[in-house]
Amino acid sequence: MIEIPENKRFFRIGDVSRLLGIQPHVLRFWESEFSLLKPNRADSKQRIYKKEDIALLLEIKTLLHSERLTIEGAKKRLEQKYKKNSIKKQPDMSSEEIINALEKTIELLS
Repeated sequence: MIEIPENKRFFRIGDVSRLLGIQPHVLRFWESEFSLLKPNRADSKQRIYKKEDIALLLEIKTLLHSERLTIEGAKKRLEQKYKKNSIKKQPDMSSEEIINALEKTIELLS
């Protein structure tokens, strides 16, 4: 089990590489392959990972190394998991429809 230091909020690519036992170039490759993985960038343009990013990377590592899925298989598994857990987007509404919906809501609350 990987222990992520509690006192740190952000991690550089070298830190994440050591934590997960994965070379930095592999982390960069995974970033290009998995659209869910989007680390922030510091002013110096260096990648800055949050604990959520590390958890996702650990999940990707497990899918690829332990479960021996292909990149495509891991993508599909993650898409299914995160699609199920995400809030469903409402269909696009026109400005007029939004205003009408808000007016009805205000009436109900009055």
